[in-house]
Amino acid sequence: MTRKFFILILACTMLSSCSLYRQYEREDMHFVDSLYRRMSVPNDTVSSASVTWEAFFTDPYLQEWIRTGLQYNSDLSIARLKVKEAEAALMASKWALLPGADFNMRGGLPGQFSASLEASWQTDIFGSLRNSKRKAQAALEQSEAYKQAVQTKLVATIANYYYTLLKLDEQLAISNRTLKTWEESIRTLEALKRAGKTNEAAVLQAKANMLSVEANVLTLEKEILAVENSLCALLGLVPMPIDRGNLNEQVLPEKLTAGVPAELLSRRPDVKQAEMKLAQAYYTVNSAKAAFYPDITLSGALGWTTGSGNISVDPGSIIANLIAGLTQPVFSRGVNKARLETAQSQMEQAAYGFRQSLLDAGVEVNNALTLWQTAQKRVDLDKKQIVNLQAAIWNTQLLMKHGNADYLEVLTAQKNLLQAELTEAADKYDAIISAVNLYQALGGGYE
Repeated sequence: MTRKFFILILACTMLSSCSLYRQYEREDMHFVDSLYRRMSVPNDTVSSASVTWEAFFTDPYLQEWIRTGLQYNSDLSIARLKVKEAEAALMASKWALLPGADFNMRGGLPGQFSASLEASWQTDIFGSLRNSKRKAQAALEQSEAYKQAVQTKLVATIANYYYTLLKLDEQLAISNRTLKTWEESIRTLEALKRAGKTNEAAVLQAKANMLSVEANVLTLEKEILAVENSLCALLGLVPMPIDRGNLNEQVLPEKLTAGVPAELLSRRPDVKQAEMKLAQAYYTVNSAKAAFYPDITLSGALGWTTGSGNISVDPGSIIANLIAGLTQPVFSRGVNKARLETAQSQMEQAAYGFRQSLLDAGVEVNNALTLWQTAQKRVDLDKKQIVNLQAAIWNTQLLMKHGNADYLEVLTAQKNLLQAELTEAADKYDAIISAVNLYQALGGGYE
């Protein structure tokens, strides 16, 4: 019987070279090289996302807030715990490949007791446990990618809130400066009215414009407080004032490069998550295929009882488990077939999801590149427009004093200047945020 048993084990081992042991391999992604267009960005094989967040965001206040968020943010803390959970599951799957043993002692009549050592080992000839281990490894990598995604998004969101505050600060400063300009204009118009060179309508119109700016100041102050509170909640802090710099002092990389499209496969956390989900589905299919083959567990026991002086061996359990393992797939074939079809369907779904994640990543990079380039050009145009409007105000004020211009021309020029300065602040913000969005879209902000 022993000889036949070992012949059976040898035959099963020869079958183990089948595809059930094959590891997951990424399919050829022929469309990756055309995921995004370079536009006018310099041709570079190194992505801007390879820059650490400390090097990308040079504002010392922002750096400190990012560090605070990385330490206290609740979502990131949960993501770290998910990684630990996946690590424990992987360790359990590794231990399942090793033999197990139990030692038992029982007492009977006075002076008598018995002891036994029971051992078992699931042979995993057809790779069921090995595929489970690889699936657990893919799950760990997926959880690590999830943590990376949370951190990348956290860094980008903190930067977004921070730069929003800087934009609002700049717009508030512009509005307060404009209030002083309107006050001077009102005094000038009142003097011209007394001199008979203008009328009450001009004064009232100027006062109405000033009141509109005062209302805008109140709105900006309210928005600043709301953004500060939102940022504190994101950082895991109670509401408090946010120390910060100035919008015009911000320095970001002047040149942003997307690198080679294939980098999205390694840097984008959502793409990595999608691929690891596909890998898990692949190993689930392998496990479902392995269920069609015998699942053999070798077990036995050594026993010793006081008074007998003999150690007994129970080989019967080995034969019983062997027979049970050989017959089990025969009676469960219908169930196993349904499980295999389900697993194959889920793997196909995961493959579509992986492909779509790459396409979505390409769209995000394209959009971020376009927004960044457009915002840069708009800021240049804003500067030229402001210079022209400042000159227009000076000229119309001078002409009005000499009676060669109408007060409406001055008021219109001042309103246009205010709007242009507010627009410039918004476009500077857009240029910065588009750079942040590109950095995130490329998978930056993790190291």
